[in-house]
Amino acid sequence: MGTFTLPVRVYLEDTDAQGVVYNASYFRFFERARTEWLRSRGIDHNELRESANLSLVLSRIEVRFRVPAKLDDMLEVSAEVTEFSAVRFVFEQSIHRTPGDGEVLCLAQAEVACVDSRNGKPRRLPADFLNGIDSGEGRV
Repeated sequence: MGTFTLPVRVYLEDTDAQGVVYNASYFRFFERARTEWLRSRGIDHNELRESANLSLVLSRIEVRFRVPAKLDDMLEVSAEVTEFSAVRFVFEQSIHRTPGDGEVLCLAQAEVACVDSRNGKPRRLPADFLNGIDSGEGRV
């Protein structure tokens, strides 16, 4: 299904008083990469909600922090779907420092569920969406 990589620079707003990336910032970096992974397959959150009354919501995330990122670091944030079904899909994600040795700073596994945007209840993904995830050419 292919790995998507998003370059990210660490800004002052991402760090604590010591210039180390605050743990919540990693969650934002991971979210951006998942969103851009979808966008690279022609899937837009607003269009999905407006045309199909579907929302994709984070239902679970597990993160392992290994080495802290620091102010002004250049990072690569990856997102790759490793499992999917009619109601959810799972991303394996990582953050590496670049350039250099590509040291792994943080690892995550995120589960994204499909819900009806009108009532928030779980809902099956359309077949076109599932085919798009599998082929890398998603459209809803």
